[in-house]
Amino acid sequence: MAPTDDAVETILIVDDEEPVRRTFREWLEGAGLNCRILAAADAEAALVKANEHTIDLAILDWNLGAGNDGLRLLEDLYLFNPDVVAIMITGFAQQATPLDAMRMGVRDYLDKNQDLNRESFLAAVGRQLHRIRPAKRERRLHASLIALREALEKILPLVQSAQALQDPVPLPQAIHSLLHFLLRSTGGTDGVLLLRSYDAEREPQETCRVYDASGAPVTAELVPFARSLAGTVVSLQEPYAITNLGKAAADGAVELQPFERGRQSLLAAPIAVAPGVQVVLELFDKKGAPGATGNTAFTVEDQRLAAAAADLGAEMLRQALAERQMQQVLIQAVEAALEASASITTTLQGTARERQEQPPPAPVLERLRETLNENLAAGGDAADTLRLAEAIRVLAVRHGPGAVEHCIRVVESVRALLDAATGEGETRP
Repeated sequence: MAPTDDAVETILIVDDEEPVRRTFREWLEGAGLNCRILAAADAEAALVKANEHTIDLAILDWNLGAGNDGLRLLEDLYLFNPDVVAIMITGFAQQATPLDAMRMGVRDYLDKNQDLNRESFLAAVGRQLHRIRPAKRERRLHASLIALREALEKILPLVQSAQALQDPVPLPQAIHSLLHFLLRSTGGTDGVLLLRSYDAEREPQETCRVYDASGAPVTAELVPFARSLAGTVVSLQEPYAITNLGKAAADGAVELQPFERGRQSLLAAPIAVAPGVQVVLELFDKKGAPGATGNTAFTVEDQRLAAAAADLGAEMLRQALAERQMQQVLIQAVEAALEASASITTTLQGTARERQEQPPPAPVLERLRETLNENLAAGGDAADTLRLAEAIRVLAVRHGPGAVEHCIRVVESVRALLDAATGEGETRP
């Protein structure tokens, strides 16, 4: 049964003789090429098939009868698929116009009166499929990457807009609510929330962020978390109060963060949010009783209150942080996919044929030039010979073995003419 997958190649046989169509079809189906095989008796039927399926390889009779020829049909097939290639079957090889035909997509000729048999037919088809398949896979990949990039470019603004609407609003609001409650309850005059995350597989492995009592980010150059007061509190796993911050820093026990310097008293409480994430609440400078001057120390009751608030606020912060991380991961994934698609698209710029036509690397050309100089002696210029060889190589890439054969015939004809004119051929043994 013929394959139905759109990824397989489609071969179209067009010949006005039914026995020929049947024979070609039997040869192709018996060869196990994993291709969709279609057949048509004339140009009109062929174009109907081309409208239903993308034709990759057309096997065309040069003379289709009724005033039609295969070359004209190939022009029409090109409108359906600009990458279509053709094998021309003809009994009038001497009437063919190879250069024009090659420009239009003819890649091989089979002469009914000479070399047309099952082996030569399948060999010609195999050569073309060997060229068609990688080029088709590459075009499909290129098209998929373009479609992916277009989709990602549409998605990214939506994700960013969602983040703008939902974050930073939830996290700052959660921080503000928690700190506002504690400041009112304990009498603290100010406070911050410090968030530290660590991932050994990430670069940088450690990141720290600080938010003030309103929930806004604090921009400051932070001391390493392990040497900070917050790091000490996390290791204790319970609220911690200090009456004289300046003395603690002078003793060298901890290094103060910029927002801690100049403070008098402090109450810090760790919040268990998630593995690899440490959160610490810090309240500063507890106000004294009404009418009193200066600050006073945070009490044991304040510590209990901070511990209870940490337990209550943990879930609120956990949800806010999870939402933020999920959105950030999504944005990073989309941006990474965009970068990857751009990289591969750049690699695939131009057609496969255009990349194949690029000359060999400079060291290879230089080595060829040296070899030619050594062997040509007075017989010619190496650069010209190399340029001729490169022109023939590009001709082969563009138009296949048939073009090279035509080129050889032209060169042999020119040589024969020159030998006849100069008598050079007669003087050689």
